[in-house]
Amino acid sequence: MIERTLATGASVDGRPSFTEHLIPQGQGNVYARDYAGAAPAFVLMHGLPDNSHIYDDLTPFLAAAGRRVIAFDFLGFGASDKPDRATYGFRQQRQDLESVIDFFGLNKFIPVVHDSSGPTGLNFVIDNPDRVDSLVVLNSPFGDAPTLRWPEFVEIFATKTLNGLALAIAQKPEVFGWLLNWQREQFRLQLPEKQQAHYQEFIGPLIEENFTKQPGAGMAFVQMAAQLNDEVSRDTKRYPELEALELPVIIIWGQHDPYLNSGMAKELKSHLKHASLHLLTAGHWLQSDIPEQLAQIMLQQE
Repeated sequence: MIERTLATGASVDGRPSFTEHLIPQGQGNVYARDYAGAAPAFVLMHGLPDNSHIYDDLTPFLAAAGRRVIAFDFLGFGASDKPDRATYGFRQQRQDLESVIDFFGLNKFIPVVHDSSGPTGLNFVIDNPDRVDSLVVLNSPFGDAPTLRWPEFVEIFATKTLNGLALAIAQKPEVFGWLLNWQREQFRLQLPEKQQAHYQEFIGPLIEENFTKQPGAGMAFVQMAAQLNDEVSRDTKRYPELEALELPVIIIWGQHDPYLNSGMAKELKSHLKHASLHLLTAGHWLQSDIPEQLAQIMLQQE
């Protein structure tokens, strides 16, 4: 285990202090940052093309409100281990989540899911409602929403009939990189103009580094993407259990996401008893586009 305190200031204009941990998971170590504060803790989860740093703009606002925040990288992403022979997938990500909450001894916490971590978080909540205070969903898929559309970069790796093409792309760094950059641009073009500069400066390079800095997230991404459509089918079968949940769910959605669109948010809300829906002027990475507004809703809706 690594435990190291980084004193970097505690103001919203700076960066709050945190401790770092490497948490054994079985296949490797999961990296986590713990920002001290009051319970219930927000446990932040990332998606396929990125890592926990997508929350860097949001955590100062949550920490400034005195709340505990835990952000972690799934195995294969960010600062977590990336074993060559690891088996990556939704089952593994569920194990990562459980390892994190057990390590920190969290009795009640608030999962915050984004992008492909939606199935991981929501399935955990369905199976363990007694361990959860509430749930926050940010532009995440769960089940077969009629308007669901994967980004083209993901669709290639998620479609079984395109396995040969996907494998060829994965083995050609220059092609993989070109496609990744093209996909980033599609997200940027849908953003309000005032949010595009920060996306270019922060989210774009974060995604690029996630794959180009070695060891990279390519192997975990490829294995995860290949399971997406099967996961959608499994999650759709769990709609009755989702509809039986009694805990509060806060759905906060960037309306300018061209893929995981607001129609998906409305569909998800229709399967929940106690859900509020907030459609905001932001893109897919709303935690970076409008962090202060997002934090206000997360803190006020409890």
